[in-house]
Amino acid sequence: MIKYFRYYILREVFMHAVNVGFLSLLPPILAIVLALCTKEVVSSLLIGILSGSMIYAAYTGGGIIEMAGVAFGTVSKTVGSPDKFNIILFLALLGTLVYVVTKAGGSRAYGEWAAAKMKSRRAVQLATSALGVLIFIDDYFNCLTVGTVMKPVTDKFKISRAKLAYIIDATAAPVCIIAPISSWAAAVGSTLVKAGKFSNELGAFVATIPYNLYALLTIIMVLTLSVTNLEFGPMEKVEYEAQKHGKLGAVDQIDRDEKAEKKGTVLDLVIPIIALIIFSVLSMLWNGGLWSGKGVSISEAFGRCNASAALVLGGFWALVLTFLLFVPRKLISFHEFFNGVAEGIKSMVPAYIILTLAWTIGALCQDYLNTGVFVGQLIRASHMPLQLIPAIVFAVAAGLSFSIGTAWGTFAIFIPIVVFICQASAPELMTVTLSATLAGSVFGDHCSPISDTTILSSTGAGCNHLQHVSTQLPYATVVAGCSFLGYLVAGLTYGNVFATLGTGLCALIGLLIILHKRSDKRLHQFIESGQK
Repeated sequence: MIKYFRYYILREVFMHAVNVGFLSLLPPILAIVLALCTKEVVSSLLIGILSGSMIYAAYTGGGIIEMAGVAFGTVSKTVGSPDKFNIILFLALLGTLVYVVTKAGGSRAYGEWAAAKMKSRRAVQLATSALGVLIFIDDYFNCLTVGTVMKPVTDKFKISRAKLAYIIDATAAPVCIIAPISSWAAAVGSTLVKAGKFSNELGAFVATIPYNLYALLTIIMVLTLSVTNLEFGPMEKVEYEAQKHGKLGAVDQIDRDEKAEKKGTVLDLVIPIIALIIFSVLSMLWNGGLWSGKGVSISEAFGRCNASAALVLGGFWALVLTFLLFVPRKLISFHEFFNGVAEGIKSMVPAYIILTLAWTIGALCQDYLNTGVFVGQLIRASHMPLQLIPAIVFAVAAGLSFSIGTAWGTFAIFIPIVVFICQASAPELMTVTLSATLAGSVFGDHCSPISDTTILSSTGAGCNHLQHVSTQLPYATVVAGCSFLGYLVAGLTYGNVFATLGTGLCALIGLLIILHKRSDKRLHQFIESGQK
């Protein structure tokens, strides 16, 4: 049995993609539906992976043993990917950094200081949003850093972890996709150039920004929610419970540690975080070739860098600096510091598991079941009216990204298809349709339960993962609906940027006004029922 099992794992390395039609959508749909129904992420993802492996094994003439070989072989290949493994290493280093800073009392001191300086929930939420916008270099870095810095402050003002997770998630990928200097800009620009539409990567990326309605409207949505009392959907009840009963929904292990030292100061949190940011940025520039002597500019270095490898270097040197800052001053002992390494890594184990399974089901769909090819063929065969191309592409890209949990994978699949369709039938809609592809990909990535940024946002905020998914979904859907209307107008006006942006913005403002009036009534009822 072991011999055959090894054979099937080795055989998986040489597997080729197969076309299974609609069945290619079954694994992610099954995983997502089960997760939302059972509230169990790990088991739902496992079932989705096994179903995809069974489909592949059945199609290629295999059985139960081959199904297991395909499943676990895909897991090993996924985790063995350098970029994926670097993210796991960065999580371990960040978990360690957070634990030792908390243990030394830095988080406590920062929370007390910020609570004294910031006088309202509005100020705290705006500060969190601003920090998310400022850290635009990489979405992974954004998700984990903003949560680490702002958790003590949002806790003081009884802002739920679900609301914190939403702000983090909404200022991660949606900001990176319109930031010219970011890991996303490099990926998008290179994909557009390869597709043959543009000759310059940065110019290609910048051309899509004015039409990226989902990203632009999401930022407006986050700022609006931060300065008003507007809450709706499941988030409304979660925020009520946080404000009135102090139920923040914290789940991370570090938050439950009550033995933090009282000697730490504000600088004992600020210095490690600033060091993490500086070392990470310098590492990106270094492995992007800025100091290679080849005349690489700063923007080119950011475009060429390996962000995940740079984050590992940044995390390592920040941890070294933290050791030199804490141990000689006896904030924590040598033994406590290295015990914190083990505890910090342990605190990230749930994130490791969920990320690994989410990456695996995405790899199965993309590499072996040809999910993207199937969806692309549906679009090519649909013969849609030219004016509907941007809106339809936005919707389909959103659905695919939601299903496979990756924006990068989605636009890598879709951009060549969009270029082919527009070159043949609607060249004047090329740029806006490419932007719709990016916007739909980010929307799906933003709210998919199996997206890595969704997982990292809930991890960074210390929030239950499925609670984060369910509470942010209505907010993301409202913005997506307004974006869809904008892309309909874009098709009818042949990409008029003012009409496109104006339609999306007016639709969002109108919906928020309506929702604000209804929210005020429901919140008043919540408060009354809580007082009885």
